[in-house]
Amino acid sequence: MSLHADAVATLESWRPALAAQESLRQAFLGFLAAREDSCQRSCAAGHLTASAVLLDHTGARVLLTLHPRVGRWLQLGGHCEPADVSLAAAALREATEESGIDGLRIGAEPVHLDVHPITCSLGVPTRHFDVRYAVHAPPGAEPVRSDESDDLRWWPADALPAGSEDLADLVKAAVPVGAGHYCVDRYQSDHSHGRMA
Repeated sequence: MSLHADAVATLESWRPALAAQESLRQAFLGFLAAREDSCQRSCAAGHLTASAVLLDHTGARVLLTLHPRVGRWLQLGGHCEPADVSLAAAALREATEESGIDGLRIGAEPVHLDVHPITCSLGVPTRHFDVRYAVHAPPGAEPVRSDESDDLRWWPADALPAGSEDLADLVKAAVPVGAGHYCVDRYQSDHSHGRMA
């Protein structure tokens, strides 16, 4: 199955609780139907991205990155790569790369959608159709900052840093995802860092 086909299947089967998220789900599906290249960063009209709300094993803290280009605290995530077999695999790969934490577990379905204008690595204004997943770290996990971040820090899930108020709904949607709601492993076979089990 192609990444595009996985994105369609994932969003067709997901049923968000909020009407605003359902409207976005329908818009994402319309964009996917119109653009076969919608999962590729080269799609200048916009492209799907995959994000991870990385929570500690208790769900009480969330790991945020101080994004160098945007200049504010954000969830982990980014562009899909040609080797990604699914949106969940892309989100898990991004979370593993950006956190430096092994043994991550990712939720079986998205928890939140967002579309926003951005000038990304294409160098031209575009839109990111961001599909967001809950990810949990194992007990005792300590993040290691990568070159993709100016800072990397755990924050209380109910006390996000100033300027991050728009992440509150996203974090709230991710916190209830817990044990027993994780993906079948579609990433582990090729990558030893994370799991979807």
